Amino acid sequence: MPSTAERVAEAMQAVPRLAFLPLDQRPHSERDAPLPIGHGQTNSQPTTVRQMLELLDVQPGDRILDVGSGSGWSTALLAHLTGPTGGVTGIERVPALVTFGAANLASRGMPWAHVEAAVPGVLGHAAHGPFDRILVSAQARTLPAELVRQLAPRGVLVIPVAGRMLRVVARDDGPTVEEHGWYRFVPLVTD
Repeated sequence: MPSTAERVAEAMQAVPRLAFLPLDQRPHSERDAPLPIGHGQTNSQPTTVRQMLELLDVQPGDRILDVGSGSGWSTALLAHLTGPTGGVTGIERVPALVTFGAANLASRGMPWAHVEAAVPGVLGHAAHGPFDRILVSAQARTLPAELVRQLAPRGVLVIPVAGRMLRVVARDDGPTVEEHGWYRFVPLVTD
C-alpha cells in the first residue's frame, strides 16, 4: 500500500492547481507560492498544501470538512484522496468564491464532494458532523473548540493557529495536539 506522502503526491498530480486559479493567475500555477484568487484570499502554496494533506492522513471513505475552500482546489484534492466512498464538504464565507470553487470542483466530476456557503457566525458544519478529518486553510488565533467537537473519535484536525501548524487528534480522554512548523495564512473569519 502506498505511503501517505505517495498518495498525496499522486493526488497533486491528478488534480493540478492550474484549473483552480483565476485566468490571470494561471501562468503562475507552477510557482511554489500562494496566489491571489480575489476578495483578499489566496490559493495556498503547493508545498504547504502537500504538508497539510500529509498531516491530515486522509483515508479512502473518510468524511471530510474543508474550511476555507476558496478556489475548490483543496476540496478536490481531498475528494481524490477519499475516493467515491468518502464525502467532502468544502465551506467558504465569500459568496463569489463559493460560486468559483463549486464550478471548479464540478468540472472534476467528483459528485461525492461539494462546496457550499459558510453560515455567518458559525465555525465548521456541526449539523453534518462528525467528521473523520477537518482541514482549515485560514489561521485561527486560538484552537477552536467548536471544530474539535466536530471530530469523530480518532478524527484529525489540521489547522494553523497563531502561526503554528497544529495536528489535533480526537481521543476519548481529550484531544492531543502536535505542532508542525511555522506558517502564514489569511485570518480565519466567521462573519
